[in-house]
Amino acid sequence: MMISRLSLLLLLSVSALQAAPPNIIFMLADDLGYGDLPAFGAKDVRTPHLDRLAAAGVKFTQAYANGPECTPSRTAILTGRHPQRPGGLECPLGTGNVGRYDDAIRLREQQDLGLPPHMAVLAPGLKQVGYSTALIGKWHLGYEAKFNPLEQGFDRFFGILGGNVDYYRHIELSDLPVFIDNRAPVTRAGYMTDLFRDEAVAFVKQQSAQKPFFLMLSFTAPHFPFQPPGTPDEPMPTAEQWTKGTRANYVKMIENMDDAAGAIFAALQATGAEDNTLVVFASDHGAMAPGSNAPWRDFKETLFEGGIRTPVLARWPGKLKAGTVDDRPWMLMDLTASFLQLANAAPPDGRPLDGHPVLVDVIKGRASPARDFFWRARRGERTWRAVRSGNLKWITKQDTGTPAEEWLFDLKTDPGEAEDLKAARSADATRLKALVAEWEMEVKTER
Repeated sequence: MMISRLSLLLLLSVSALQAAPPNIIFMLADDLGYGDLPAFGAKDVRTPHLDRLAAAGVKFTQAYANGPECTPSRTAILTGRHPQRPGGLECPLGTGNVGRYDDAIRLREQQDLGLPPHMAVLAPGLKQVGYSTALIGKWHLGYEAKFNPLEQGFDRFFGILGGNVDYYRHIELSDLPVFIDNRAPVTRAGYMTDLFRDEAVAFVKQQSAQKPFFLMLSFTAPHFPFQPPGTPDEPMPTAEQWTKGTRANYVKMIENMDDAAGAIFAALQATGAEDNTLVVFASDHGAMAPGSNAPWRDFKETLFEGGIRTPVLARWPGKLKAGTVDDRPWMLMDLTASFLQLANAAPPDGRPLDGHPVLVDVIKGRASPARDFFWRARRGERTWRAVRSGNLKWITKQDTGTPAEEWLFDLKTDPGEAEDLKAARSADATRLKALVAEWEMEVKTER
């Protein structure tokens, strides 16, 4: 009887351990191209820590951002829904809190340009089931205090409010204070990526083994200005120089970011938290020059594959099979559904998510359901729209008052989007165009 009772206790203990929700670390690079990591084919970059992450987990080759720029991609991640729903966030917030298309301009005039806290579900959902939560790094979802990450379910915020800053002076090309510690402007010496690294390591080391944590480490690297580490005495770039840089400096920024990732991995090992921590690394969308989106077409701000295909790596020891290459298509908003389900959490607003828990599918070794993928991106007078349905992808670009350009590609036979099929397969182009129109009606802005 004693043996059977002991066995039962051991089984219950093992079951409890298996059911323990994971810690989650989500590292998000900024403007990193698909072809900028050795794990995805880069030849001129050294990222030993991310290489080991790829070898120890899953490499996803068909992951998509929900938008070709920063703000819409981050909106989708924090809401688990298409970034069109909140309104005003389909284009990055301009430096100095500027709206860049009609909806965004309207909301800025109302002092309401940002992610409404009631629409955020990721951090609030995790916090609701007992997680400690932190966002360290880039925010870019609202300058005003009511949009602060602390209002969006995060217990800790250390980072920048806007889209980019000088890496040494931590200021943007406006007069607004954007380097923030929780709610207050902060001054701290050091290279931006290194400061984020140190704060992230400190957060990991402060956590209790009895309470799960969620860390979103939102790097600014390798986004412009293209300032490499180790050059603090170089003058601040002028407005004309702000978006210009060399491939050599860009590579140094990536390698420094890899070192930061390595420091996080070391902190997990030192605290004994590695085995029950899910780590995901991704880029928010494609790169601009001097980044590389190889082998895909074009750059950020477009809906060609180079603008929206993102390199994603994931590791969870004992749950995700090491060395796996997964080629199912999915979107970054699927991470939201995945994280919440793995944490036994739900959207606080009780509404269904647009995303699907793709990581749960991978862990359970099952296929993900077939679905169509939609995009719309706006900036100024230009609107991009696209849909991927199976292997077919339809894209349109239109400037106000001008005829739209359209393309149709078969990504199975033409992954580089070189052969436009819209004339040869006009019925397919018409069908996909109708799908986009129907989707746009479904995701109308809520503000």
